Amino acid sequence: MRTLFDISPLHRTASGLDRVFDLLEASAQAQGDNYPPFDAIRLDDDQFRLTLAVPGFADDEIAVTSHQDTLIVSGERKSEPKGEFLHRGIPARVFSRRFQLAEHTKVTGASLANGLLSIELRREVPEALKPRVIPISADTATRPSTVRQLQNDAA
Repeated sequence: MRTLFDISPLHRTASGLDRVFDLLEASAQAQGDNYPPFDAIRLDDDQFRLTLAVPGFADDEIAVTSHQDTLIVSGERKSEPKGEFLHRGIPARVFSRRFQLAEHTKVTGASLANGLLSIELRREVPEALKPRVIPISADTATRPSTVRQLQNDAA
């Protein structure tokens, strides 16, 4: 049984977002328990989705908390089904899963449908931290004389 998931194919298409995938992979490796299993999906350059398999959990039994650069997903069943279990194959245990988020990554929403918890993430880099292009202006008044001076120096 594999305890390490491989997201290396995502690195090839991540173009500049390697840190996000590195943090997700490191977060999963740091935990001995890989429950609940999850998928990390890149929707576009700055938008991601984490999808966790949480079968049998209701929306009021799951908590999604974002604090600084850490996302914590936890769950605890509040009630057990009536009857005697002859076989129990669906895990019903308490869980808490932590994900280290990249800088400037915010949780924008969460939804639960068909036993899958989807958490939407968006990377929002402030304008002050984005690279900016410096325009180059040509000073036409001094440029021809500089070219003539370089030609005279070369001769």
